[in-house]
This record gives sequence, C-alpha cells and structure tokens, in this order.
Amino acid sequence: MTGPMMRAARIHRWGEAPVLDVVERPQRAEGESLVKVEAAAVSHLDLTVAGGDFDLKPSLPYVGGTGGCGVVVESDTHPAGQRVMLRGGGLGLKRDGTWAEYVVAADRHLNALPEGLPPGVGATFFTPLTTAASALRHTARLGEWNLDGIDSASDELVVVGGAAGGVGSMVVQLAMREGANVIGVVADDDQAASLPAGVEAVVATDDARAAELTRDRPASLLVDTLGGAGLGARSGWVRSGGRAVSIGYVAGTDLTLDLPNWLLQDVALLPVNMIRRDRQARALAAELAPRLVDGELKVDVEQFGFADAGRALELLASGRLRGRAVLVPQEAW
Repeated sequence: MTGPMMRAARIHRWGEAPVLDVVERPQRAEGESLVKVEAAAVSHLDLTVAGGDFDLKPSLPYVGGTGGCGVVVESDTHPAGQRVMLRGGGLGLKRDGTWAEYVVAADRHLNALPEGLPPGVGATFFTPLTTAASALRHTARLGEWNLDGIDSASDELVVVGGAAGGVGSMVVQLAMREGANVIGVVADDDQAASLPAGVEAVVATDDARAAELTRDRPASLLVDTLGGAGLGARSGWVRSGGRAVSIGYVAGTDLTLDLPNWLLQDVALLPVNMIRRDRQARALAAELAPRLVDGELKVDVEQFGFADAGRALELLASGRLRGRAVLVPQEAW
C-alpha cells in the first residue's frame, strides 16, 4: 500500500455483511475517470450479487455498489467538478463498485446530472424512476392495453404491491401523474400513512379487504415489487384480460401457480428485465429527472455510513426501508 488510501465497504464472503476496509485509491486508465463518491446506492441487485447465487460474481473481496453519484476529480472527457451518475460498465459486478470514497469508471458510462439534484437522489433515482416508467409505459402499456373499457390511463385501476418502497412509490406517483386510480399494498399502518392522498392503502395483513378484492377483481393492472407466494393471490385482484407486471421479489423468489385457475383468471404475467433495457432506461432518466428537481416527483432517501452497509442491506432484504438507501462517505481522514 504505497498510494493514496481510502475507505471502502467490501464483501469478503458470500452472504455475509460488508466490511469497512482501508484500501488503495484506484488509478484511472485512458478512457476512464476518477470520481469522488458523494452517495452510493444500495439496491436489490447489490443484495442479490452479495448473496453469491447470481450468475455474475465478482472476485472476492470486492467493493459493492452498482450505482451512485459523485464529482469528477480527473478525466480527459468530463470537466473536473461535474456531478455525474455512476452506473453500468460492470460497477459492482465485474469491477469494484461505488461503496468507496473514490471510484474509477469508464468515461462513456458517466452521465451529467441536472443542476439542483441532491447527491442522495442522484445516486438512487435511476433504478426506481426508470424501472417504474418502463414497467408502466412499455410492459403494462398503461392506458393502451387491449382491454374493454380502457381508452386512457384514467380508465385504469392499478394495484401496486410494495407501494411504499423505492420502485413501488415511483410506480404510484407515475400512475397517478397519468390519471390512473391506485391501490397501494403496504406492510403496515406507518407505510400506509406515507402514501400520497388519493391512494387506497391496503395493509398486507388485512385479510378481509384482500378477500373483497379477490371476489370483485376490480383492477386492470397489478405492478408488483414484492414477489413471493403472494404474487399469485394479488394477480387474482385483476379482472380477466388484465395483466400482472412483476418487478421484484423482496417477499420471496419462488412462485407456484395453480395452472387451471390461472388459465381461468386470464391475467397475463409479464416480467420487467431492466438489465437488457439500458438505452431505454437512460432515455427515460433524461426525460424525467428534471421532474425530481422541480418536485413533481419525489424519491425518499435513507442515509447510512459506509460502516453501516450491512445494516442497509438487512433493512432492504426485510422490506423495512422507506424509499431508497444510500451509503455516504464520512469526513476525510
């Protein structure tokens, strides 16, 4: 260790909490930029990779973090001092990621952020905003699905599973922005209170309301970030010819369908795979990020120090985060 040093949260063993290490600061090569990290996102992809069961496995130990926000220190392409979004190019997957005080990234994978966007939002908005927008526009085709009685988004009744989470809350906001009616499934009364006015909150333990929704099937669309065994039951709240869009799996990775009843329900089950939609996602981010600056859209952010990366992952895994988690560097040492 001869060069400048930095702190970084690194995964040493699959399935175990990150460890705060002191490591050598990375050096950039041609076509790369050195960026001082202001905030690093903690995402479900990070959680999945750290578990060790994902097909993409970095060499241990590795610096986690597939996304973040920082300020350019050295670059041949981007001006020093420019705030940029960090994502893509194998960060946190094939090379050390953003859970560090400094990170090196390919110039082509850095995107300038709008003026006035706070670092915590800049680090975390991309995944929830673009996933929610892609799910509604391109997968669910909100307001354009071939279903009797739907001529516009205002004709849709959208159920959002996990409506208080990062992606779920953005689905709620975007659906309401288009004029849709929304039911939000949440874990408890505190999460219910966090939903925007006009959204019907359904607490996951409210068996009576769930039974009514199963009986009446009033929804035209389910956008589900929870997954698990409950996905099949929630898709039963959608009327025949509607669709259930699956985004996440915080409630479990396994789903069992009773095929005769699923066929009888006639609800399309559609996956959202954002890994292959990067170009589409970047276009959506450029279009919608200004709405975060002017306050039309909102991302809730919960901050943790690098030493608390394990705690952030634990809360994320249990669905107890309100919004998005970021790791923030401490004062220089």
